[in-house]
Amino acid sequence: MRYIRYAILAVIAIGLISVSMANRGSVVLQLLPTDIADLLGWNFSLTLPLFVVVLGGVAVGVVVGFVWEWLREHKHRRDANRSGREVRKLEREVTRLKKDKTKGQDEVLALLDDA
Repeated sequence: MRYIRYAILAVIAIGLISVSMANRGSVVLQLLPTDIADLLGWNFSLTLPLFVVVLGGVAVGVVVGFVWEWLREHKHRRDANRSGREVRKLEREVTRLKKDKTKGQDEVLALLDDA
């Protein structure tokens, strides 16, 4: 199974490298549209290869998706944590009640109750 995973990762890597090599042309990224930049008299621009822009956009999308899901699943993690605390509390109470029950009994009867 490990070799299949490595083969799939190799195919993906070869695909990304070939797309990157085919899209090496430079593109200009501007912070503002040209008309607004002319009005303000200022515009930030950056020249990058096209594959950096595309792969960077994919990476940012993946990170935003992970953060979004982490925030969305907060209530489920909170409920699981609350349930876990309640289970531990009830387990301690059951242990305490078993100890209290066995104090006044004969040892043989206590062993039979535990079985």
